[in-house]
Amino acid sequence: MSSIGNGVGIAVLPDVFSYTDQIVNLILVGNPNETNEFVLVDAGMPNSAEEIKGMVQERFGEHAVPKAIILTHGHFDHVGSIAALLEDWNVPVYAHEEELPYLTGQKDYPPGDPSVDSGLVAKLSPMFPNHGINISSLVNALPTDGSVPFMPNWQWIHTPGHTPGHVSLFREQDGMLIAGDAFVTVKQESLYKVMTQTKEISGPPKYYTTDWDAAYESVKKLEALKPQVAVTGHGLPMSGEELEESFQYLVEHFSEIGRPESGRYVN
Repeated sequence: MSSIGNGVGIAVLPDVFSYTDQIVNLILVGNPNETNEFVLVDAGMPNSAEEIKGMVQERFGEHAVPKAIILTHGHFDHVGSIAALLEDWNVPVYAHEEELPYLTGQKDYPPGDPSVDSGLVAKLSPMFPNHGINISSLVNALPTDGSVPFMPNWQWIHTPGHTPGHVSLFREQDGMLIAGDAFVTVKQESLYKVMTQTKEISGPPKYYTTDWDAAYESVKKLEALKPQVAVTGHGLPMSGEELEESFQYLVEHFSEIGRPESGRYVN
């Protein structure tokens, strides 16, 4: 499964580069015109390690290696290539402490729920990998003070709902938000919209979200920050008035467009 955005990179800001690996975005934080130091946020789909390394080298140079990898959460499409990347890079990985059981081989995620939407991606979701991974030798809990290692001026924000330890990253000085899957800018349940990357704000992917009350609180928390630019785990970046109006609409109409009417994980 892929999209028309596969392999496309977007310089959202001079130091924020979003790259689409099939259907999911990963982000490089660092300005190649000023430094060769950078951080990778999320680690893409399975079997994409060579592609990711090539993208990193194209942006930061032939022998480029990130200072660290920050994970918004541990679903298969966000950690799919991390084990292979770490074989070469051997860099620290950081995630929220509540996500660590899924990254140290202790827990598996609940399976996808096909009943939340009529879209084909939702219907196929029980077939997606839901197993945890074990990178216990390199993964660490994010600092409790909200700072993000190797990312000065950024803070991590606990945005649970999609997963227990989901985090988003925010830089207050310019309103830059890396949202992960706390909300997305494509209707992720629809195969057609995923493939065409039809731009529309949506809540977290419904088929993998297990706590809808927490998911709504997380969306409200992020909207209250009034971000100026947002990169999400799926879909195209949003900014300015489009982001402001879309985000406000999502908060006000979450029960209609964000939360499914029924499903395995719906109260």
